[in-house]
Amino acid sequence: MSISVGDRVPSTNLSLLSSGEPEEISTDKLFSDKKVVLVAVTGAFTPACSNDHLPGFVRQAEQIKQHNIDAIACVSVNDPFVMDAWGKATNANDKIMMLADSDAKFTKAMGMEADMSDMGFGIRSQRYAAIVENGVVKELEVDKMGEVEASTAEKVLAKL
Repeated sequence: MSISVGDRVPSTNLSLLSSGEPEEISTDKLFSDKKVVLVAVTGAFTPACSNDHLPGFVRQAEQIKQHNIDAIACVSVNDPFVMDAWGKATNANDKIMMLADSDAKFTKAMGMEADMSDMGFGIRSQRYAAIVENGVVKELEVDKMGEVEASTAEKVLAKL
């Protein structure tokens, strides 16, 4: 079952690259006592995610953070090295936490997995954006497969 508004974000670990090394971060630590915009993408370096989804959050990071947002976090079923490289390629690293869900554990716990095996991608995440306050989902917008509409930075800004 997919996570819904009012649900608590599941307790699990994600990872990011820190000083060139993978570092785990618990979702409890990430979301506790904070207001976070969580952006999930189907894959780093994929056309829609790289051209249409993430760039809006990079461009509008400051405007988003002006709404008492402590962090913007982008998560994908990729490894932390790929997420870091994608962050550098999109100029996101200094504005957005680029989080890896290498084994899709977080994505599955959120109920947001998408089986893209027929395209050669395996299990990935649906594309979505959530506003999370102190670990509780306050807003959630999930895109239909293949679309980048509901979860854009503009739509998130309108909810803030």
